[in-house]
Amino acid sequence: MKCRVCGKQASINLRAYNTALCDKDFIEFLEKRIVNTIDDYKLLSVNDRPLVAISGGKDSLSLWYMLNKTGYPCDGFYIDLGIEGYSHISLEKVKRMADRVKKKVYLFSVYNLIQKGIDGLTKTMRRPPCSACGMIKRYVMNMVCIEKGYTVLVTGHNLDDEASALLGNILFWKEVYLWKKSISLPGEEGHLVKKVKPLFLCSEREMAAYAILNSIDYIYEECPYSHDAKTILYKRILNTIEEKSPGMKIQFIKGYLKMVKDGEKKNHYCIHCGYPAYGDTCSVCRLLSKLGIEKDVNFEEYSPYSLDSERQEVT
Repeated sequence: MKCRVCGKQASINLRAYNTALCDKDFIEFLEKRIVNTIDDYKLLSVNDRPLVAISGGKDSLSLWYMLNKTGYPCDGFYIDLGIEGYSHISLEKVKRMADRVKKKVYLFSVYNLIQKGIDGLTKTMRRPPCSACGMIKRYVMNMVCIEKGYTVLVTGHNLDDEASALLGNILFWKEVYLWKKSISLPGEEGHLVKKVKPLFLCSEREMAAYAILNSIDYIYEECPYSHDAKTILYKRILNTIEEKSPGMKIQFIKGYLKMVKDGEKKNHYCIHCGYPAYGDTCSVCRLLSKLGIEKDVNFEEYSPYSLDSERQEVT
C-alpha cells in the first residue's frame, strides 16, 4: 500500500477518506484538518485567549501540542479527580507536556473543594461516577476560564466520543442535551465561557496514531470508572457499522451539525455563583450546601522552568 501523497510505503489506511498515508504526510494531513476545522467553524479567532482542558490522555495532550505547534498558543488546565493509581500518573503526563510546549497549566484538586475524591463524591450524591465527575469538571473548567481571563475553553472530545454521546441522546430522546453536542457552544458574558471541540471530526484511531508518531507520552489506561459506561457500548455499535460502511461516523456527525441550532434554550443562572442552572441554585452549589462546605476554589499553577514560548518552537 503506497502513500497517496508521496508514493512511499503507507503506514496508516484511512478508509473513511479512501486514502493511505505515510507517517509524515499523515501528521500534516491531520494538523491541516484541525486548522481547517477551526477556520471553517470559526472556533478560534486571533483575539481569543484559549485554555485547553487536559486529562493526560492521548486526545487532550495531542490537541494541546498540536494547537501550540500550528500557531494557536494556549495554556492548559488539569483536574485531579483523586482516583488512586490513576490521577497522579495522569498529572505527570500533563506536566511533561507542559515542559515540552513551554506553557503553564493550572491544577485543581476535587479533594480540596469537597474533601472527597470522585469515588467519595459518587457515594454522597448517589449518582454514577461519570455523571458526578462531569458535573464537577464542567463547573470548575468554566470557573478557571472566567477567573483567569481565558475567552475559550478547548476540549479534546473526538469523533468517537461525540458520535457515541449523540447516539445515546437520540436513543433515549434526551432533547435537553442534544444541542450541547455541537462543535461550538456560545458563552454568556460573566456566566459561561465559549466551548469548542477542534477534534470533532477526528477519530480515536487517528488521534492515537498522531500521539504515537509525535512521541506524546500519555496514559494508556482508561479511567477505571469508565468500564461500565454506556458510551463504551455505543462506540462498539458505531464501530461495527463503520467497519461495514467507512465514513459513516463522520456523516452522522456532519449531518447533526447541519441540523443543530445554537441558542435555542435560554439560560437561568445560579443566584450564588452565576453559573447556568435549571433553578435558582446550580448543582455544585446545592452539593456544597448539602455537605456544609463553604466554597473556596483555588487553582495551583505549574509552569515549565524555561517558559519562553515566543522564541522556542514546539518539538
